[in-house]
Order: sequence, then C-alpha cells, then structure tokens
Amino acid sequence: MPATLWDFTAAITAGGRSSRFGSDKALALWRGRTLLQHVAASLEPCPQRLLVAPPGRYVLGGWTPVEDTRPGEGPLAGLEAALQAAGTGWVAFAGVDLPGLTRTYWETLAAARVPGALSVQAQDVSGRPQPLGALYHTSLLPRLRALLDSGERRLRLAAPEDTTVTAAGLNPAALRNVNTPADLAELKL
Repeated sequence: MPATLWDFTAAITAGGRSSRFGSDKALALWRGRTLLQHVAASLEPCPQRLLVAPPGRYVLGGWTPVEDTRPGEGPLAGLEAALQAAGTGWVAFAGVDLPGLTRTYWETLAAARVPGALSVQAQDVSGRPQPLGALYHTSLLPRLRALLDSGERRLRLAAPEDTTVTAAGLNPAALRNVNTPADLAELKL
C-alpha cells in the first residue's frame, strides 16, 4: 500500500532550559496560544503524537508523554527518545520553538521522501538543510545512540548527508526559531 502524506509519527521536543528566553518557552503565549500548542496544531493529523519532555511538565491532549532518555543533552537526545518511542517508520520531529510550522510545511516534507532517504529537511534561504522541523526514519536510531554515546550533540549529524533529502521553496518564516522574548515579539507569519 502506498504511503500517505500523514503516515508518520509526530514528535515535539520541549522542556529545555530556555536560558536565553528567561522562562519556560513552551508555555510562552503568541497569538492567544502557547508555542507548544502552535507546533502541536501543525502535526495534528498524525496518527501517533509524542511529546518528549520531563515527566509531568506539560499536558497536551492527544499527545503521549515520552521521557527524554538523556535530559539536558539537547535535541539530538530528544530525537533519540522520539525514534525509540515511535517504533518503526517516519517521525516528524520539531522543537517547541518553531511556532511557524504548518500542515502544509509537513506535507511538503512528506511529499519529498524518496526511496533510500532517511531524513527530509527543509532548505533555508541560504540553501542549508535545517535539521529541526524535519522528518527522520526510525532506522537512524542506532546511529543516534552511537553519536550520543561518543559525546556528539549536533542534530545536523543525525542523518548522513547522502541519505538526507532537502525540500526547497518553503516559507522561511516557518523556520524562524524563537530563542528570546524579542524573537517572539518580532515573529510575523
């Protein structure tokens, strides 16, 4: 049976230190909803939805809490927890600080999947692939474990370059990362 656009598991990583933001970024309000709610809305059609965060920190209806396997070790560790909890197949992995993500964004990435690809990432305006707000295949889990065990923390190394497909032409605002209250105040979509 052919894959559908929404045949992947959604995973949001939340609950980092938010040190540059000064307060819990996931709970920051923008346009009447929290950043967490904005990102979750973009992934609502996914049949399985995972929230990688400290136990009991957030409640999000329809989302299964998943404990971060390596707290404090960044998004690569959050991706490891998500891939492990997802089982098999594709995972749409997003940070809570990307409130500009939309269903169209995810549909564009899903449509860009090709045989042999293990990651589909948006291409930013400079042509670089963006590893947060991307699709990852669960077969990458052993690679992630090895990277993390070796002390690596860079998310951009999660998938080998030759197995990463990029999708161009996406709205650059979708990739606008909110790290500070000023970023949030300047956010225009």
